[in-house]
Amino acid sequence: MKQIPLVKLRNGDQVPALGQGTWNMGESAAHAAAEVKALQAGLELGMTLIDTAEMYADGGAEKIVGRAIAGRRDQVYLVSKVLPQNASRRGTIAACEASLKRLGTDRIDLYLLHWRGSHPLSATVEAMQALAAQGKIGGWGVSNLDTDDIDELLEEENGNQCLTNQVLYNLSRRGIEYDLLPQSLERGVPVMAYSPIEQGRILKNAALAAVAQRHGVTPAQVALAWVLRRPGVIAIPKAASQEHVRQNRASLDIALADADLRELDAAFPPPRRKLPLAML
Repeated sequence: MKQIPLVKLRNGDQVPALGQGTWNMGESAAHAAAEVKALQAGLELGMTLIDTAEMYADGGAEKIVGRAIAGRRDQVYLVSKVLPQNASRRGTIAACEASLKRLGTDRIDLYLLHWRGSHPLSATVEAMQALAAQGKIGGWGVSNLDTDDIDELLEEENGNQCLTNQVLYNLSRRGIEYDLLPQSLERGVPVMAYSPIEQGRILKNAALAAVAQRHGVTPAQVALAWVLRRPGVIAIPKAASQEHVRQNRASLDIALADADLRELDAAFPPPRRKLPLAML
């Protein structure tokens, strides 16, 4: 089994390029135990970055994560997010404290602005810096910000402390390759890719299926391997079962050949112009 590559953040943290997402977790008590076990299985396989948010199941996903990491908090790189309507200076701090309580921990390693709202970026940055100074977060970043928003953020005082930008990125959502992705990597801000298999909607594509058949793997594993092949990109697929977790982990062992990549490019063309930032 190939070792999970590490991605270095500008504050010195090194995180696995393959983590675990929790979108849609925490919505059903009947599924909670399986979701906890899936996350724990991922931790045992080295997928120690867990991404969640106060929005997911109105905090329910954070409670699932809290159960999964109980007794092993130091093994986990924990990421959560503040909703834009809460992202004032005071609101960000209050939201973080509520997330900490649901997660059952005293710190979040990486705290993100979920997307941009009406509150000024300056207020959110000020709150993030205050939380970091208090030790309640290890660092902060953003999510769903396009190039112009990032430019504006970097002009703010302490805006250059942003550690990552979490965005939608997969074979069918390649718009960031035109500008946001290269600019982010040039600035030393790794991209965190959510929904790396497009919620499963791309898995019946004929080209993807053909590549998967040649490698003896599933289309989902090929789609994930395609995202993971890029240096400086962190993928956070969600898996609600232990078997799904194992399949995600095995995607790192897939070496896509140039012919595979050409076939996938033909089916999912790279962008030739600036596109609006996609969101789910």
